Amino acid sequence: MAPKKENLPLTTSPEGEPTGTITYANEVVAVIAGVAANEVEGVAGMCTASTGIADVFSRNKNITKGVKVEVGTEEVSVDLYLNVEYGTPIQTAATNVQESVRKSIETMTGLHVVRVDVHVQGLSFEKEKKDNLVGLESFEGQPAEKKDEAPVDQQPEVAQPVEQEAPVVEETYVPETVEAPVEEALEEVEDTAEVVFDEVTEAEQVEESAEETKQQTEE
Repeated sequence: MAPKKENLPLTTSPEGEPTGTITYANEVVAVIAGVAANEVEGVAGMCTASTGIADVFSRNKNITKGVKVEVGTEEVSVDLYLNVEYGTPIQTAATNVQESVRKSIETMTGLHVVRVDVHVQGLSFEKEKKDNLVGLESFEGQPAEKKDEAPVDQQPEVAQPVEQEAPVVEETYVPETVEAPVEEALEEVEDTAEVVFDEVTEAEQVEESAEETKQQTEE
């Protein structure tokens, strides 16, 4: 760290004539540096130089913690103490922090940034844990696979019962020419039966008369 200089007034005289002074409190420059550092991808948060990884501050809380600045008349030096997210290239993240802080301070204040010293105090695993939790929640939220159930678009078609009509019984047509001979034959059979009955009756009567005559003769 360069020797500490007092925050002397900065004189602005565009035409060489004194027009007043502009001074910057150390807190103002520290806030600019802290915001610029936290905007860099891979920075997990700021931390104090004394406690290191045990005292970590998020991006939105205590933005000036872990930031030390020395403001001079026309120049400023910055020391940053921070943690980097695990898996981030540390060299790349630190270089991006230096460029971001330098550009922000010089653009907003007009002061020349002599140097930006980045002190990486530790690694943070918070992002990795969150990614694992999100992945686990999304996995648990997926519905269980149903192996036996066919997809909705490929449901087997259920055969509809076919209504069967009752069979039509066709009446047998008997021609009149066939019915007439049958009736005539039946009549002839009946007539013949009557004749035979009459003859049997007469024969029985003749036999009874003969027996009666025989009995009378014997007497």
